[in-house]
Amino acid sequence: MGDVLRGVRSLLEDRVGRLWIAGEISNLARPRSGHVYFTLKGDGGQIRAALFRNEVRKLAFEPEDGLEVLAHADVTVYEARGDLQIIVRRLEPRGRGALQLAFEQLRRRLEAEGLFDPARKRPLPEIPRRVGVVTSITGAAVRDVIEVTGRRFPGAPLLIAPTRVQGPGAEEEVAAALDALGETGDVDVILLVRGGGSLEDLQAFNTETLARAIARAPVPVVSGVGHDVDITIADLTADVRAPTPSAAAELALPDRAALASDLARDRRRLQRAGSTLLERLTARWERGRAALWAHAPSARLAAQRARFQVAARSLSRVAEARVTEARAVLGQLAARMDSLSPLAVLGRGYALVRRESDGAIVRRADQAPPGEVLSIRVAEAEIEAAVESTRPLDPAPAIK
Repeated sequence: MGDVLRGVRSLLEDRVGRLWIAGEISNLARPRSGHVYFTLKGDGGQIRAALFRNEVRKLAFEPEDGLEVLAHADVTVYEARGDLQIIVRRLEPRGRGALQLAFEQLRRRLEAEGLFDPARKRPLPEIPRRVGVVTSITGAAVRDVIEVTGRRFPGAPLLIAPTRVQGPGAEEEVAAALDALGETGDVDVILLVRGGGSLEDLQAFNTETLARAIARAPVPVVSGVGHDVDITIADLTADVRAPTPSAAAELALPDRAALASDLARDRRRLQRAGSTLLERLTARWERGRAALWAHAPSARLAAQRARFQVAARSLSRVAEARVTEARAVLGQLAARMDSLSPLAVLGRGYALVRRESDGAIVRRADQAPPGEVLSIRVAEAEIEAAVESTRPLDPAPAIK
């Protein structure tokens, strides 16, 4: 039986050899060996297929059930089971390019994982201390970034991590450059940039390896890969996507002129606010000083002194008024007293007679017997006289 199967296999390999077979993948299996086994179904039949590990590594896409493919394969017999099968040497998606299919497959898988979720995207710093740049040191992208930096914000230092941006293994180099910049801890944002190209040229930016590196970067990543029409897995994973390398630099760096304008505006606002606050605080200070001064001992003493002076002036005016009033009253009383005073009577020709011996007023003749010494007070003098004799007066006639 073994000889028959070996003969059939040799016959098929010699006579049929390698050919292209179109079909749909089904019953896909991926054992731990790394090989891929599936059934290739077509119109009117199916055949088992094996894709060995070395060939799997070369694929740009992931084989999956239901996928229409074109297989370049050797027709042979699997002797252990006597099954007719093909050994696939090259596998391409039918109707679509392998790279485009790989892009779509990876995009669906990472999107389902949440790697493109806007909620995990980080905002860019307003004014970065230093900008990291991952790109080819010889490409036009790095020159564009340097030119935009010099125009917009020349004070911003650039830390460039040079790397290949296309070719086999480029995705590992780009990812390593991203990791290296993140590990320095000396950049606030990273620009991942390169010029445009075909889908093959941009393949390094459509890989899971680079997508994971962007997602684990400790600072925001701005992608500026290709032209505006080019959308890569790196663009979808990055925190911010720019259509070109120049646009990426413009997004990451502030405009010096705009900053100067904003600074001037803020300075004016601050000056106005400061002046208003100073006026308000000065008014409060003046009120506080006035209140404190009102309660100070010196102020209270000054207030008491002022009240005392007012009271003293008032008292002086009252006293003067009282004195004037008293003088008027006294003048009136004096006038009345003068009118009633004996001296006033004396001025009219009368005299006041007193005995010298006892000062008694002599009102009758019997009070001044002869020999009595008298003191006679007239208006302007006092006369001493001795009584020699007295004689009665005739009574005054009655007035009719």
